[in-house]
Amino acid sequence: MKMIKVALAAAALSSLAGCATMLSDDVATVNVATSTGKKVDITVDGQQYTVPGIVKLAKDGEDKVIEAKDPACASSTAMTTQIEPTFWVNILSLGVFGSTTDSATSKMWTYDKNVVISCQ
Repeated sequence: MKMIKVALAAAALSSLAGCATMLSDDVATVNVATSTGKKVDITVDGQQYTVPGIVKLAKDGEDKVIEAKDPACASSTAMTTQIEPTFWVNILSLGVFGSTTDSATSKMWTYDKNVVISCQ
């Protein structure tokens, strides 16, 4: 009987916490490359990077635009938000409060792991 109470208490507590909030970072790590392998300076959300390389993006639920500063490359490449897979685990486990927490903290969002900027 005591084990059942402990199991129920653990289940209740886990339903209150957000899976994505606990299991994912505040930023999404995106590997950005160019179609030619050429090094290019880019800007995303006001931050400057040189790619190919890793770009860290705030998980804020907003689509992002990569702006390339090389005339031989596409001037902008869009990245749309996606739902973090751990968010679905929370929904499937009936974690209504946890999914609300994930949504409120914006940790339910992520971006593609790899993005390629088209260059000539």
